[in-house]
Amino acid sequence: MVVDDHPMWRDAVARDLGEAGHEVVATTGEGRQALRVAAAVRPDVVVLDLRLPDLPGAEVARGLATCAPPPRVLVLSASGEQEDVLEAVKAGASGYLVKSASRQDFLEAVARTAEGEPVFTPGLAGLVLGEYRRLAARPGADDGGPRLTERETEVLRLVAKGLSYKQIAERLVLSHRTVQNHVQNTLSKLQLHNRVELVRYAIERGLDEG
Repeated sequence: MVVDDHPMWRDAVARDLGEAGHEVVATTGEGRQALRVAAAVRPDVVVLDLRLPDLPGAEVARGLATCAPPPRVLVLSASGEQEDVLEAVKAGASGYLVKSASRQDFLEAVARTAEGEPVFTPGLAGLVLGEYRRLAARPGADDGGPRLTERETEVLRLVAKGLSYKQIAERLVLSHRTVQNHVQNTLSKLQLHNRVELVRYAIERGLDEG
């Protein structure tokens, strides 16, 4: 589903998605309508602009998170400002891409978002990582947690750095399926629900460093 208030841009994005083999179940230019339509058509991924005429994009993202099941949200915005990025992620966005990205980068971001991977325009990921580290440094942050195997920790470290399953498999000389199994086992052990939560867990423990 594509949510953007500029008709030409919205149509172009929908066309690119369709040509790449994705099914675009709906398009709209208003936030409230987006929430109503999403509840009806249940998209897997919502490509969301932050600047909408009736509701802020972050508020739309928060509303989408209440859908059952909630779609994954990829923000596609002209803004690369830190405040906008952090607000979108805190509202539940899985990723954030600026509109200057290439068509190929956009389509890859949509595919990765659909798989549950957090995707950010290069340079913006650091803003999010820094914010999570700041939150993790607060008094009372939990340093405990279930025991992970050495391999699971290794995979988790690469996940936190933003590598795709394919890249992790190549780096560790493993099959794509094996990497997926390690991630699923780790999610189960940590009682997390998706890869975005897994990245947050890893960042809080500094596993994205080194």
